[in-house]
Amino acid sequence: MTKKFDAQLIAQCGINCGTCVGFFGYTMSGKKRKHACVGCRTRASLCAFIKKKCKRLANKETLEFCFECSDFPCELMERIEKTYTQRYGLSLIGNLNYIKEKGMDAFLEYEKERWTCPTCGGVICVHTKRCYNCSPP
Repeated sequence: MTKKFDAQLIAQCGINCGTCVGFFGYTMSGKKRKHACVGCRTRASLCAFIKKKCKRLANKETLEFCFECSDFPCELMERIEKTYTQRYGLSLIGNLNYIKEKGMDAFLEYEKERWTCPTCGGVICVHTKRCYNCSPP
């Protein structure tokens, strides 16, 4: 199984795919997905949020993270930021700034602290706030 706190699971937009409901293999309504997502960086198709709608990322420009773009934060990033902040209490722009300022290793440690289940050591989902090891749907 892929480690949930791995640099390859940090998407261009700053989300940790290892904490995403799709990565756990579920939909937001709690139904089991046919296939669990493998993460935005590791799959061949474009992600539904940024890569699909961002011309620079869709054209495979050499941006590892959105903060490397001269337009950061762009209108698309600000819309996603608003949604994630309101619905999930998570700032993707904050995540990106953390990576930019402190580096990936520090960010991964921060993610472990934020999303490790205190009961079983599993990973808490950012979208549902549940640990699927302790509390499967």
